[in-house]
Order: sequence, then C-alpha cells, then structure tokens
Amino acid sequence: MPHSKKTVVIGFIGSTLDQGKTEQRWQRWRPTLSLLMHDDLVVDELVLLHDARSQKLVNFLQSDIRQVSPNTQLSRQKIEIRDPWDFADMYGALYDFVKSYPFDLEHCDYLLHITTGTHVAQICWYLLIDAHYLPAKLIQSSPTHRQKPEGEYRIIDLDLSRYAALNQRFEHEQSENWQQLKAQIATANSDFNQLICEVECVATRSHAPILLMGATGVGKSQLAKQIFQLKKDKFHLTGAFVEVNCATLYGDSAMSALFGHVKGSFTGAASHRAGLLKTADQGILFLDEIAELGLDEQAMLLKALEDQRFLPVGSDQEVQVEFQLIAGTNRDLRTEVQAGRFREDLWARLNTWTFFLPALKDRLEDLAPNIEFELQRFANQHQQQLHFRHDAWQRYLAFAQSAEATWQGNFRDLGSSVTRMATFAQSGYITLASVEREIQRLQQLWQHTPPSSNLVLVLEELLSTEQMTKLDEFDRIQLEGVIRICQQSKSMAEAGRKLFAVSRQQRQSSNDSDRVKKYLARFGLTWQDIQV
Repeated sequence: MPHSKKTVVIGFIGSTLDQGKTEQRWQRWRPTLSLLMHDDLVVDELVLLHDARSQKLVNFLQSDIRQVSPNTQLSRQKIEIRDPWDFADMYGALYDFVKSYPFDLEHCDYLLHITTGTHVAQICWYLLIDAHYLPAKLIQSSPTHRQKPEGEYRIIDLDLSRYAALNQRFEHEQSENWQQLKAQIATANSDFNQLICEVECVATRSHAPILLMGATGVGKSQLAKQIFQLKKDKFHLTGAFVEVNCATLYGDSAMSALFGHVKGSFTGAASHRAGLLKTADQGILFLDEIAELGLDEQAMLLKALEDQRFLPVGSDQEVQVEFQLIAGTNRDLRTEVQAGRFREDLWARLNTWTFFLPALKDRLEDLAPNIEFELQRFANQHQQQLHFRHDAWQRYLAFAQSAEATWQGNFRDLGSSVTRMATFAQSGYITLASVEREIQRLQQLWQHTPPSSNLVLVLEELLSTEQMTKLDEFDRIQLEGVIRICQQSKSMAEAGRKLFAVSRQQRQSSNDSDRVKKYLARFGLTWQDIQV
C-alpha cells in the first residue's frame, strides 16, 4: 500500500489572535491552534513564521499544540520584516523564505494559512503561489457563530479552472472577446474563425509584436483596429492607435516621421516633432506594408522594440517609449530577408505571432455575408435601405464565386463593386441590368490589371541570392517590368515592340528581339527562363 503524503501547514503566528494564557483560552477561537482541532484535517507539520518579538508567544503556543495535537511537529521559522505593511519588505522576506525552504513535493502536500498575518502578507502569498514559486494551496480558518474553539476552515485551490461556475464565466468572457474581435468581420469560413480565436488569445495575453500577412485588401488594417479596441476595453493599454502605411515613408522624411526630430536638426526642421512611435506610447503602432521600410529605419525600429527607447533625428537625448507593434505586409518577409531587403533580426522579433490572412477567393463562403455587409454599410451611410432583385442577387453571387472573379483587390474590390451598384440603384433595388454592367466593369478591370503574381518571388526563382543582394532597387523595378511585359507577350518580338515602341523609331535597325535578348542576358536570363 503506498504511503500517504504528509500535510504541512505554513503560516504566520497570530500575534494578537493566538494569544491567551488563562484557562478561558480553550473556549476561544485561536486561528493557528484551531487548525489542529479538526478530525478531518491531520496536520503532520506546522511551520510557524515569526519575528523576535513573538518568541515567547511561540513557546507558549507550542505547549498548547502538544496538548491539542501531540503528533504535530512544530517548526519555527524566524523572519525579520522591518515594516509588515510595506509591500517591498514583505514580498522580499517571503520570497527569500520560499526560495530557501526545502520543499519535498514527493512526500508532502503544502497548505498556506492566510488567516494570520497582514493583508499585505496575504497578497504576497497569493503572488508567490500564482507565480509558481510556492507549491501550496491556501487554507483559511475562521470562527463560527457558535464561538466554538475549533472554528471552521476551507481549502482554496487557485487553479480557477476547477471551479465550474468560474470556468463558465471565463468561457463566456472569451466568447465575448471573440465576438468583439470579429465585429464588422462577416465570415462563415471555419479556418478564418479559428484564426480569429487565436488572435483573440494573443491579444488578451501577450504584448509581443503581431505580424499580419496577406495580400492587399484582405483586412489587415481592420483586424489591427479590432485588436486595439479589444485591448483598450480590457484596460490593457491607455494610448492611441497610430496607423501608417510605410509605402508613404521614403527618403529623409521617413526617419523624422517615425522617430521625430529636434528643431534645427536639418533644413526645414523649424520646430520639434515627436514622431509616430512617441505618439503611439502606451498604445498600438500599426505599420502597414512594413517591408517597404528602409534598412536604417528597420534598425531603429528594432532598437525601439528591444530597448523601449530611441534617438530622434538630430538629438543626443534618448526618448523612452512603450507600445505594442502590429505590422502588416503583402510580401513574404522570409523572401525579403533572403534578398537582403529586410533585416533578419527584425524579422525574428516580429515572427513571434504571425497570422496569414486568406484572400477573398479562398473564402468563397464569405462572399454572401460580406456583400450584405457592404450593402448595409452603404445604406447606413446614405440613410437608404437597398436590396438586390432576386435574379440580380443570384447572378452577382454566381459570378462572385466563379473562377472568372479573381478579386485581385480582395475586400476592397468587393466593397467598391457593391458601392457602384448601390449608387445606380433605382427605387431601392439593384437590378439584373445593373449587375450585368458591374460584371462587365470588373471583367475589364481585372483584364487590364497586371497579373498579381508575386514578381518578387519570380525574381527569387530566377536569380541567385547573390544576384539579388547585388541588385539595385532601380534595376529590380526595371527588371520586374520587363519580365511582366515578356510574360504578357506571345513572342520576344512582340515584347520588344511594346518595350521599345518609342526608341525604335530613332534606330536604323529595329531588331527589338535582340534588344530584349541582350537585356535579359545582363542578368543571366533567357526568354525561356521567364515563361510561365
């Protein structure tokens, strides 16, 4: 038969309540002694914490313990606390005790008596248990209405998941968080709903950077705003939501916009500027299209994330700042790192929480609710309720869910499409004729829009890593444009005619194919290499 574990109770001596020298003390409830008077609670060892002033009381109490529970071993633990109502003093003393005490979990179960000691001590005990420094459950003793000396006790397990009622409340709160995060995101997609659940968990439990990856228009900005609102409503932050598209930051102004500057730091710096990072202090900074940031700005951003401080342009005085970063990008940052356009250390810092938002064409079940959502949003803005005619709805939904509908701009394309049809609606209804015109318009739009294939990825497939790192931004953009024209052309000659339509008029020879061939050869490419 396995040997049962010992029960060890740890607690402060009650400097007032544990007192008593006359015979009447046996009729009075005394918290420490009362724990030893219960038939259903066998205390094998009692660890009493006390200071020098309580030495006599401990001696006297020991004699009473022998009478009440002779098999209980009394262990004295002297602790000196300068001010028992000072949090730092109390926590420091209890922390030192816990770290030095030889806990034996294999042979002992530990109970922490919280009835004795100051309220500050109780808080400290809770924090130590919650941080897993103290492997104990709480035990609380109290007198009864009948004033019996043994009183009563209850054991409190801080694993709140064991309490059914509390667990139901937590589940309900989590559901509310999920609903709040999902507000204004109409979806029936199970994978996307799961993603929202994960984002909700991270948003409420973590302050680490969040990276949202996905094509333009998939809803990165909207989700970032919902995260901010959720955290604000939960009092996790007090600052503002600051959003910036990094594609709009370029040249010397990028540093100033992000990190601020001091007056006179450069030509045109007529006044002090705080910068976007400082504006986002105690809040959320959403950097959309973060892959567009220059390498210098990336280095400064990394320092601000790790050290919570940075130097404004032209200043020798660091600025302290604390914010949560949410970054968005439509590029694969792994590819950008390999190409030398994005810092690997910043990528590692951002990659703790990465979420991939699916494109609209991968969420076909979400088309119907999002069409209704966009229609209702238009109605709210213009105070006019609108509906589709039955045949118009069937035609538009069928087209929207077909392979013909590429939705290159994702939800932006969808929102614009619904807005156009709603604008032309007559008598509150969108007709079949209006839908047919809109379908034609979308077909023309997508036909004349350059293919949305990731040309950065194409270059990565065509060129070596060494070639990519040596490629100037000007050359990269030019090469991407040439490859795009070539892929849209049936022959090298056709591509040459498109590329050199003006300059060929001033040349004696019009061998456009040769010019395309020689241009590609500069990068070690052939016509066959770039065909898809």
